[in-house]
Amino acid sequence: MASSEDDPTAQHNAEILSIDAGGTMTDTFLMDSNGDFTVGKAKTTPDDESRGFIKSSQDALEDWGLSVEEGFPNLVSTVYSGTAMLNRLVERESEVDVGILITGGMEDTLRMGRGRQSYTGYSYSDRLHVNTHKHPEPLIPRNRIRGVRERIDVKGNTLVPLYEDDVREGVDDLLDQGVDHIVVMFLHSYRNGEHEHRTAEIARKIIDERGAETSVMLSSEYYPTLKESERLNTVTAEAFAAEPSRDQLSNIQEAVDEQGGNVGVRVMASHGGTIDINANELARTLISGPIGGMIGANYFGQKLDYNNLVCTDIGGTSFDMGIIIDNDWQIDYSPEMARLLLSLPMVNMESVGAGTGSYVRVNPTFDKIELGPESAGDQVGVSAVETDVETVTVTDCHVAMGWINPENFLGGDMPIDREVAEQEIKKQIADPLDMGVYEAAQGVIDILESKLRNDLEAVVTGEGYAPSNFKCLSYGGGGPVHTAGYTKDLGFDEVLIPEWAAGFSAFGCGAADYEYRYDQTTSIDIDPDLSMEEAAATAGEALTEVWKNLEQKVENEFENSNIGRDEIEFQYNILGQYQGQLNSIDIESPVGRVDSPEKLERLLDTFEEGYRRQYSEEARSPELGHTITQASVRGVRDVVKPEIPTEELQGPEPPADAYKETREAYWDGEWLDTEIYDLHALQPGNELSGPAILEGAATTYALPPDCETRLDEHRVHHLTTIE
Repeated sequence: MASSEDDPTAQHNAEILSIDAGGTMTDTFLMDSNGDFTVGKAKTTPDDESRGFIKSSQDALEDWGLSVEEGFPNLVSTVYSGTAMLNRLVERESEVDVGILITGGMEDTLRMGRGRQSYTGYSYSDRLHVNTHKHPEPLIPRNRIRGVRERIDVKGNTLVPLYEDDVREGVDDLLDQGVDHIVVMFLHSYRNGEHEHRTAEIARKIIDERGAETSVMLSSEYYPTLKESERLNTVTAEAFAAEPSRDQLSNIQEAVDEQGGNVGVRVMASHGGTIDINANELARTLISGPIGGMIGANYFGQKLDYNNLVCTDIGGTSFDMGIIIDNDWQIDYSPEMARLLLSLPMVNMESVGAGTGSYVRVNPTFDKIELGPESAGDQVGVSAVETDVETVTVTDCHVAMGWINPENFLGGDMPIDREVAEQEIKKQIADPLDMGVYEAAQGVIDILESKLRNDLEAVVTGEGYAPSNFKCLSYGGGGPVHTAGYTKDLGFDEVLIPEWAAGFSAFGCGAADYEYRYDQTTSIDIDPDLSMEEAAATAGEALTEVWKNLEQKVENEFENSNIGRDEIEFQYNILGQYQGQLNSIDIESPVGRVDSPEKLERLLDTFEEGYRRQYSEEARSPELGHTITQASVRGVRDVVKPEIPTEELQGPEPPADAYKETREAYWDGEWLDTEIYDLHALQPGNELSGPAILEGAATTYALPPDCETRLDEHRVHHLTTIE
């Protein structure tokens, strides 16, 4: 937590507020007009996230001696990321009823899904056994799906006209069932949406005649991309999970307004930007917290000249990993979320169900410890005596081993009982395995860190990269506790832990651009036997027309927030491949219009360079010709962003007021005297050797006996292993 060196609290003028409401905790990152910042933390309140939002904000403002009423009126930027939408998908529960009109014969698409969707999220062993392999439950029951006779082919030609009587019958039936939203998804409507639009006209007329308040959502308007299963999942998720969250987001905005704030709330989107809470495509915000961490890591790297980063985020529920190369991230165009394959652009990340809140159980058949994937979430563990958790969690093991101070959890706001933790570990884990309590707790930590280490190594080396070419950035409320363990022997160039690790994803939300993005599937061939003049007149004109349409959609979104075109910077992308290939690569175009041979040549040169960089010079095959499979337009508006602190370096010896006490903690099978420090009282240049524990209000940094840490001038810890 960084703060100004001057003491009077009135000198802090809060400007940027960003919130990450995770599955366990709601983190706040707050920056003032001087670039000083602080981090707040509170339990997530899933029933009404605005309560956790206000409490976490208050926790941050209290460091500056301010109340919410005093801090909010000065805000110029507020960004929020939450979990309510994702929870609806995970739990398959929503406040609304959704009906679907789909091409006749495709009524079971939602239930069948893609083959990959049937096993996504499962371990290899669970995929193989019938008792553990369960197909994901569809979002919408079969009785609320109606087929409509029609057919558009892959080129956009009408093969079977729209049977309008089928539409009328289907709409009437769905309205009789009381649906709140009707989703329309016809085959190849991304190429020709005429049938979907006519269906919407008929449906809305019937809805008006019956006095209903049902909305109609078209896949050709929301997500006009290839692959009907992903497109159906995505537009259905929009109706099922995203639309009900508009009320939740409105509550956040109202909470800001009620406390004197005069700023619109933006929400983190999956593609790496922030959008208004009234944006058309709100499903893009389904998963936002981990995305904020990646955006923050990239911004952090750009500011401090760290080009290649492996990002690791440990919370109470999951371990999220991502890779940044040359200050850029990859986009996944068919991400998995809640065991659904979706059709929307998302910053590429890997996530496993392992966090500090993961349940710990003993498998009675094999007499072995198993972790998660279920988590206690905001209930923390059995040691949190005010909760009703009955199963031991990883955090309980931290408490038993003396790594976490029971009186300092959440700054002392959540009572923790170490004796309860020890009793339950003994009963649930140690006794069944004929082990000691602390030996069992250490075993849990070892298993967790081994799993995290293996997962992290697989993500990096699986992409063909060497860890030695990357710095590992560790953050999240649970990150600093385990960083030394899960990075051990992986060979990273450096291991970095920002002092504000607990609020790093929220920091990333504040560093994200105000950005809208629209995508459109295309099939634009650039034949190798055409001259540049001929190709520009055909393929170039077709691509330009698609870009213009997408550009208008982006412009319309900004207009809804009273932002004019002159304030927007447009960026243009394509997915391209050599003709006949199955996979495309993402290319940022150097031009926004392809209306001349010179501009087409620049676009193709950029593709060739991107292909060479991703595969190799030898893999290039321009003689095959090129195909543009998707076009995208991003509109970006500059916003106020946080500053990375820079302070004068002091000596290696920590100041006296940073030392708190010495207490025993359990390390690798023995109790050792461990020095305890105030994480935020350390000064740049300070160096510490383990065993030591650095305590902050929102996180704990565990330093094992064989490790050292150095705090640099940007308040970033550099973790090293003593050889």
